[in-house]
Amino acid sequence: MPAQGCQLVEKRPVGYGPGPGNGARDAILKFCLISKDGCDSFVSDVSTERDRLDGRVSQGKKGRHVKILVIGGGGREHALAWKIRQSPKAEKIFCAPGNAGMARIGECIDIPAGAIDDLCNFAVANAIDLTVVGPEAPLVDGIVDRFERNGLMTFGPTEAAAHIEGSKAFAKEFMVAHDIPTGAYAVFTSRDEALTYLKECSYPVVVKADGLAAGKGSIIVQSYDSARDAVDRMMTHLAFGEAGAKVVVEEYLTGEEASVLFLTDGETLVPLMPSQDHKRILDGDRGPNTGGMGAYAPAPVITPELLQTIERDVAAPVVNALRDAGAPYKGALYAGVIVSEGQVKVLEFNCRFGDPETQPIVPLLETDLVEVMVAACEGRLADITLEWSEGAAACVVLASGGYPGPSGTGFEISGIEDAESISGVYVFHAATSHVEGKSVSAGGRVLGVTGVGSDLRDAIDRAYQGVAKVSFEGMHYRKDIGARGLSAIEGE
Repeated sequence: MPAQGCQLVEKRPVGYGPGPGNGARDAILKFCLISKDGCDSFVSDVSTERDRLDGRVSQGKKGRHVKILVIGGGGREHALAWKIRQSPKAEKIFCAPGNAGMARIGECIDIPAGAIDDLCNFAVANAIDLTVVGPEAPLVDGIVDRFERNGLMTFGPTEAAAHIEGSKAFAKEFMVAHDIPTGAYAVFTSRDEALTYLKECSYPVVVKADGLAAGKGSIIVQSYDSARDAVDRMMTHLAFGEAGAKVVVEEYLTGEEASVLFLTDGETLVPLMPSQDHKRILDGDRGPNTGGMGAYAPAPVITPELLQTIERDVAAPVVNALRDAGAPYKGALYAGVIVSEGQVKVLEFNCRFGDPETQPIVPLLETDLVEVMVAACEGRLADITLEWSEGAAACVVLASGGYPGPSGTGFEISGIEDAESISGVYVFHAATSHVEGKSVSAGGRVLGVTGVGSDLRDAIDRAYQGVAKVSFEGMHYRKDIGARGLSAIEGE
């Protein structure tokens, strides 16, 4: 907890100005939902456009085959495309840009996930029936708005709704304004004022880049010196680009973290199986944060009763407030929470499926994912009941040498087929490409090896059996994925 002189805000937002004590802007009471350019008509335009398209995009989707575009090229997108391929409604799958694994599922198109105009032109030209957006960046940049203006059904929130991930400062103000439980915080746009503030804090605290930073923009600091280094890295050296021009200083919360995802059509919430990510690079939750080194589901820390509480006190206020503001949230809403003594606080919101949480969740889902996504887009989620397999799943991420820093690429990957020959093992490609008939590494997190078993121990064992079959130069991974869950279940 902060020292007496460290005025981290408890139940009032500090605003967007430099340092604490500025008070909440009137705009947060109106949910702060305007475009990046400050166009006051943005939200009403989005709402009007959605209403105009409601009849157009839903015509003929039920009961017929559809052409689907999956945007992104990571492990999450491979897992989603893999599940979509299982639907009898999936006529044709395009992946943009895709990866070596996704090329086995659909046709990969050489268009980056951030090239919104090019993606929209492709979708129109190819009469895409459903677009599924995986990464957060294009959602925050308004890809759904662009697609919907062209009559394209798209699974994901609009730019206004996606701002709940696009700005951590906004998310904190939003939570305080709507009584969503979260930790104390302060927001700064001035390095000097941030450092003055941090001199008065007790440690640890958390320093976060305000914008998108691929899961690496959150740094737990144990002293003023390390806090100063984190602030300088973000605000002076712009290690995360403009995402770090504004920083959020948060209370360090203790407890057990979990990832709770909901599907929503803007009215109805449908929870997915709770999971637990492993963000640190090293065993024992040591080292710097990453995009995620593995995950498992279900997470025993989220009991059925606690899941109901999270839906009522966390997810529902978000969906209700955004709907009332004229920006209905449609898509996947991710709440990163921390649980302590049965109480929940929110660490972050994401505007999409989690990565790597998706990799253990979707293999356990028995319901047709295409049917669910179309229902979400059409406002029919109240008609959907999700069915789940018995058992559990665990995903182990295989990373390149140097990750989460700069990592080598172009290394041949061997053993994928051997891993996939093991019953219950699925290999989801994250950063891979296909060169001369071979799969090669193309980034930091290369593969996710998922094991599905009768229980968590069985799932973990299968995942690591698959990991043992795979190799590439510099490969490293955590060896304790799911250990916390096993301890809770088996009392170890």
